[in-house]
Amino acid sequence: MYTKSPDSKALALTQGKFEISHAQLSGDGRWFYMRSNAENTRSYDVYRVGATGGKLERLTQYRGADVFALSHDGSRLLVTHSSSYVPAQLAVVSADGGGTSRELTDTRSAEYKAMNWVAPQFVEVPSTHFKGAIAAKFYKPADYDASKKHPAVLFVHGAGYTQNVHSSWPYYFREQMFHNLLLQHGYVVLDMDYRASEGYGREWRTAIYRQMGHPELEDLLDGKKWLVDTQGVDPKRIGIYGGSYGGFMTLMALFRAPGEFAAGAALRPVTDWMQYNHEYTSDILNEPQVDAIAYKRSSPIEFADGLKDALLICHGVIDDNVLFEDSMRLYERLIELHKDNFTISPYALDRHGFTNADSWLDEYKRIYKLFAQTIGDH
Repeated sequence: MYTKSPDSKALALTQGKFEISHAQLSGDGRWFYMRSNAENTRSYDVYRVGATGGKLERLTQYRGADVFALSHDGSRLLVTHSSSYVPAQLAVVSADGGGTSRELTDTRSAEYKAMNWVAPQFVEVPSTHFKGAIAAKFYKPADYDASKKHPAVLFVHGAGYTQNVHSSWPYYFREQMFHNLLLQHGYVVLDMDYRASEGYGREWRTAIYRQMGHPELEDLLDGKKWLVDTQGVDPKRIGIYGGSYGGFMTLMALFRAPGEFAAGAALRPVTDWMQYNHEYTSDILNEPQVDAIAYKRSSPIEFADGLKDALLICHGVIDDNVLFEDSMRLYERLIELHKDNFTISPYALDRHGFTNADSWLDEYKRIYKLFAQTIGDH
């Protein structure tokens, strides 16, 4: 069944619990070529299937094929591939799966290659709310001693529908580098593909219909439980942070589950879905005129009275995606509620995605300081 992908205008095929996208028909009309995670939800490669049907045939072995193009004669594929710490590179691969690949690029510097990055472990976090598990990336140092109590940070990816638990170069590569810094200072980090993330089929994607922030929070709390039960994490020393949808979820976690997270950093967060992009929001919460309750139960500003733990808000003043007004309205609401454990950091020169290196540095210095003061080793 074809459905419109929420992150693009293209058509994407969701089948079972894996996804197929970027379908291309060969020039002779015999084959459909496509990108899929059919064999493993976190690993994408190029596949083909006969135009009249049949089984998917895997053509590449990258486990991180991001984009591809089929040559005019149908004999070769130009593939962009990556891995956790290797940004996108180009290779030429035989289109029938029988030939060898030829690497065309390696854009990494010698200095970057020499860095000792910590590879994420791919784990399954058992759910206490449905029969199954939540896929996650877990970062811990090689010499980690689970017999001792450690602080932990949950990172919450943005967009809602993004998949971040995969083998490719992450969209959140800056955050992944920050996670490595946290590891050097005694933290562990968990990054979950909570319900609504793409890559796991239709039911997973649509679980948040009319209740944004609710199933996702259940999954994040299960992530906390897993850290405490299996990884020697101190339940009183867990922080949470994320940007955009991740900022929204950070607010929902602090407001709706007070005491569960000792501190949170909400970056460019949506605070009231009535304020956000209609095309995006109405697909999930319907029209506000006919389903006001869905907007009310999904908007953090409605739960602001629940704040008990330390909150940092960071937002670009000229953000034209999630408006700076969202954070300022919440800031004023917290003042009216007589809260005293929140701060805001505005960035006058930046929009939703920062472009100024000084802003990125300042933001992450503030996040690090927040965690150091609330959950770090003192």
